[in-house]
Amino acid sequence: MQERLQKYLARCGVGSRRACETLIEQQRVRVNGQVATLGSSLDATLDTVTLDERPVLAPSRLHYWILNKPVGYVTTVSDPQGRDTVMKLMPAHLPRIFPVGRLDRDSMGLLLFTNDGELTHQLLHPSRHVWKTYHCGLHGQPSESALEQLRQGLQLDDGPTAPCRARWQRGCLEVELSEGRKRQVRRMLASLGYPVQWLRRVAFGPLKLEGLAEGQCRALTAAEVEALRG
Repeated sequence: MQERLQKYLARCGVGSRRACETLIEQQRVRVNGQVATLGSSLDATLDTVTLDERPVLAPSRLHYWILNKPVGYVTTVSDPQGRDTVMKLMPAHLPRIFPVGRLDRDSMGLLLFTNDGELTHQLLHPSRHVWKTYHCGLHGQPSESALEQLRQGLQLDDGPTAPCRARWQRGCLEVELSEGRKRQVRRMLASLGYPVQWLRRVAFGPLKLEGLAEGQCRALTAAEVEALRG
């Protein structure tokens, strides 16, 4: 069965589909010894694929894990500054997996990991509008007019934000975003004069953080993976 090369590379955990397209454009990918071009297809059961002259093999099994990230860990596979990364909290026996999206070092909560590049691409693509839910600790309770500004969208230095959902409950602010910009929740609230004291992501699409202690991780159930695929 023929499959687009960038989709195959993403399925093998090389990276997102867009990142795999860039690798192809950089002529770093070969199929059966020939430099591949964007739009190429292959038969994964017959053809040989290499990246930088190293074989790219389809995973025998795809893995999906969830972590309750504590404060103090950077969301990356490795860190040139030598800081602790979230990979330190994952089981050592797992194959190479990657975090889906990011939580900054000062934030905590739900972080998804997988070696399914195709699903990663789907979850992070803006057209999917996957909602992420955050609980935020603030000094003081935001006014209703401030909440309404969040809901309608704000102007940040990298452009206007999309409308979101915001409500005050149980002494903290709950914000739901369909975007994923760097430190977006913190920047939005700071622009309104409510700097964030602590931030926890409690949901990623259909996934919930409930029942997972801080610093712990677990494999997703088949039903959870199916729900993520939508």
